[in-house]
Amino acid sequence: MAHDLRPNIRPDAWRGAVGWEERDGAVRSWRLLPDLLDRAFAPDLITNARQSVGVRLDVDTDAESIALGGDLLLDIPRDARIDVLVDGELHRRIDLVAGAFVFDVSLPAGTHRVQAWLPQVGETWIRSVQLSGPATPRAAAPTRWTTYGSSISQCNAASGPSETWPALVARALDWDLTCLGFGGQCHLDPVSTRTIATVPADIISLCLGINVMGNASMSPRAFAPQVAGLIDQVRAAHPSAPIAVITPIVAPGLEHSPNAVGMTLDGVREAIIEVVSGTDDDLLHLIDGPSILGFDEAHLLSDGVHPDAAGYRLMGERLTAALQQLRA
Repeated sequence: MAHDLRPNIRPDAWRGAVGWEERDGAVRSWRLLPDLLDRAFAPDLITNARQSVGVRLDVDTDAESIALGGDLLLDIPRDARIDVLVDGELHRRIDLVAGAFVFDVSLPAGTHRVQAWLPQVGETWIRSVQLSGPATPRAAAPTRWTTYGSSISQCNAASGPSETWPALVARALDWDLTCLGFGGQCHLDPVSTRTIATVPADIISLCLGINVMGNASMSPRAFAPQVAGLIDQVRAAHPSAPIAVITPIVAPGLEHSPNAVGMTLDGVREAIIEVVSGTDDDLLHLIDGPSILGFDEAHLLSDGVHPDAAGYRLMGERLTAALQQLRA
């Protein structure tokens, strides 16, 4: 007997989505609160919020196979994959192209934890999810973690959706991940802040600055106050959660070259450091981005800004160690 695990039928079997939308027999995830979308006024942010970064099926089952079908929308050609994990290890990676997809994966005998991580690129509509046997949804992990950032948190170039740096941290520490990595769209938008405030969390990380620098979306006058406001609103919503603010990793071409409003990447870091160091909050922590991926690892930047797959794995290792200390 096949068991239907579509998100609209068994939302308790899915992790990482902020909301779901059903249309014409298919379901897609949202990574911003759907009832706030009309307050975003940022079409590219809304587009990105429909991408299923960090969204995954997570169940215990003795089923012999899992079958999944749907549609993948890709705005430009990119590598898109679904990762099926068994007991935390990659069992099968399925390469996808734009359009409809259907696959059936055999599972090892016995009862196992089975996860299906949806692509971190493109927009995934789920039409069918079936297990050949019953499944028990995994309870939320003891530590609920929300991370917010840019394309460097979305990790398009990671080997697969279970190998983005947030996924690697979550897998290593057994944390329940909600990934709000929005490629090109980490501009401290109120809709993002309200989403972070609403999603239950035991630890929060904020990787800030690279999009503001790259898009010249804030001046030096505006940036630090906006960072302070984001931190204050997140703290008010999560009074006992450690908050880690991560400064940008290195980007050699942006370090000292002013953008259109006179900001440099080094100046962005200095502004973030000033805000964090000037905030009276024992649960607020600073993580130095260049200590996570620095000049000695600049060869791991595929375009001078974004890490390649090896770079994201290194970030995952170092951020696992850095973030784990905050929950010790």
